[in-house]
Amino acid sequence: MEDHDKVEYKIRLKHFCASLIEQRKEMARLSVENAREITNLEEKSTVGDKYETARAMGQLEQDMYSRQLAENMKELADLQTVDAGRIYKDVEPGGFVRCGDLNFFIAAGLGKHIFEGEQIVFLSPHAPLARTLLLKKAGEEFHFHDKVFRIVELF
Repeated sequence: MEDHDKVEYKIRLKHFCASLIEQRKEMARLSVENAREITNLEEKSTVGDKYETARAMGQLEQDMYSRQLAENMKELADLQTVDAGRIYKDVEPGGFVRCGDLNFFIAAGLGKHIFEGEQIVFLSPHAPLARTLLLKKAGEEFHFHDKVFRIVELF
């Protein structure tokens, strides 16, 4: 793969990350709205505390989804600072790390996904494994899940 193709690949990876985060953001936003509607529809009960308990539970649910929405917005903002448009010699945010069967893209903590037929672990630059990988070069090894991996390619 030529350098230009590698950069294009990473740009597609970054767009894929942004798309996943946008989906999560929308789900959280809809969940906040839904929890708010349910809380507001709760009618006062003659049973006493049931009404207050239901409203408190609804408020807790709204708060939880609001936090998720805020986290997604922060993650999207952090992703925008990642430079996928260049080739790296050391592992850095925006770098793609090929390790045979397991590949890593250091940009956003989105877990393992299949992208264009490859299994890729999307790591936040702040994740412990990403920090372990930082500044490693092609040919170096690292430990992950009690296995030793060798960096075959880095870009």
